[in-house]
Amino acid sequence: MLEGGLNELLKLGRDAYRKKEYSRAESYLTRVLEQAQNFADVHNMLGVIYHDRGQFAKAQHHFERALEINPSYTEAALNLAVTYNDLGKYQQAKELFNRAIQAARAEPGELDPFVRGKIANMYAEIGDAYHTAGILDRAQQEFEKALELGPGFVDIRMKLAQVLWEKGERKQALEHLRRIVSEKPGFVAARIQLGMTFYSLGQLDEARAEWQEVLRLDPENKSCRMYIKLLDSTDGNDGQ
Repeated sequence: MLEGGLNELLKLGRDAYRKKEYSRAESYLTRVLEQAQNFADVHNMLGVIYHDRGQFAKAQHHFERALEINPSYTEAALNLAVTYNDLGKYQQAKELFNRAIQAARAEPGELDPFVRGKIANMYAEIGDAYHTAGILDRAQQEFEKALELGPGFVDIRMKLAQVLWEKGERKQALEHLRRIVSEKPGFVAARIQLGMTFYSLGQLDEARAEWQEVLRLDPENKSCRMYIKLLDSTDGNDGQ
């Protein structure tokens, strides 16, 4: 195939991959590898595609090839560590994970922003697993680790606030929820939970204000309409 044809396949494959059109991406990327084996990112993308399908052995092969081509390819190293873990190769996963973190340090004590975000999401996934299992202390620890790396990840902060709420640590939950709505005022779920937290602390005016703001953002929100109605009833203001 002419060089121009190979470049076109690469472009089409990368575009399809970015759009998560994995079947199309696989078709283009495998054709690229028929012509040239030295594209580390192509192997990494195919690894992600096969991992997504649960074909972990094929994913492992491609991630390993990506690292053979480019030993400094941090994303491929982290993806391979996850795949090793899925295959039960826990020691290999741990060693590779630690090496990837060390290699990604731009300066002593600093992590590359991409790696920082990826690791933060890994911690969050572990936190989700502990939360689902009802192990709230460990879930809190993992979400806090994630936020150390990605303090601006409001979705993870929301998960931490939920865990704190469930542990009965309402004032701590309140601090995180306030920060979320400060950084992302349109985050309806956070405002609903903030209202619930105010309510549980006896701060009824603040609870009402949050729920009214939710209705301004989402007039059809039935939950908040019900909460305000219950609040009116509690206040003795049920339509009288």
